[in-house]
Amino acid sequence: MFNTTGWNRWRYSLYAPVYDLVADRAFRRARRQALDAVGWQAGQRVLIVGAGTGLDLPWLPRSIELHGTDLAPAMVRRFQTRSDRLGFDASARVMDGEHLDYPDGHFDVVIMHLILAVMPHPEQGLSEAHRVLADEGQLCVLDKFQPDNRPAGLGRRTLNLVTSAIATDITRQARPLLQDAGFTIENDEPAMMGELFRALLARKSGTTAR
Repeated sequence: MFNTTGWNRWRYSLYAPVYDLVADRAFRRARRQALDAVGWQAGQRVLIVGAGTGLDLPWLPRSIELHGTDLAPAMVRRFQTRSDRLGFDASARVMDGEHLDYPDGHFDVVIMHLILAVMPHPEQGLSEAHRVLADEGQLCVLDKFQPDNRPAGLGRRTLNLVTSAIATDITRQARPLLQDAGFTIENDEPAMMGELFRALLARKSGTTAR
């Protein structure tokens, strides 16, 4: 059976040296938009799943306790270097986002940017995010999604055979994934390329989505 997790670790290790050139400027505004929706407070314990090289860091408050995970050791090293340079109280670990090595209810905020579309089993990744979040904890998501009101058509599913092998799944739907994992969506906004990329804020439990 094809090892998708191993493939992702290998390819993102290859991407690491050039990742910032590709992903920094392109997603800068969308990252900031997504993170601006979080209700930040001093002392919060924050986890970035699929932290990459740390391109979210400029938009985070310095008063948090920050943890970052990624499959690729090369990404983790760059994340730690960037977080140290920016003055964060941060630790970075090589870890599979579908199997988080943290206790239940440990975090106030979990950030999942551009990771749900590349996880082999995003429902498992969201289940883990739900588990490690404290009650009323916030989940911040930025990614590309198929519209929630219709499944992907044949053309998109066919194209997805190629895109999912080299980069990302383009057929996943945000609201079904988050709601099935036990999250209440509080904010859902288009972030980039029309409505292809969306920024969502959800809670482990909370009020009715808007």
